[in-house]
Amino acid sequence: MTLYDLMHNIKLKGTDKVIKKVLKIKSLEDRDLILDDLKYWLNKTPEERVSTVEYLRKQHHGSTARFQRVVRIVQRS
Repeated sequence: MTLYDLMHNIKLKGTDKVIKKVLKIKSLEDRDLILDDLKYWLNKTPEERVSTVEYLRKQHHGSTARFQRVVRIVQRS
């Protein structure tokens, strides 16, 4: 087994199955890729799009469903 295999493949214990790491790097400046992404998301229902945004939000901010506390200091003159 090579170092590449150790870094990019995960062997499941007790089985012969392997989970391979998939990473695709794309340029954000490629117009065709941007149009393909736009077409993809426009073909999704609004519910699917909102669900995806919520999933990404939970990954980034955590799954708490509360508002953040905001403190505002006001100076009186």
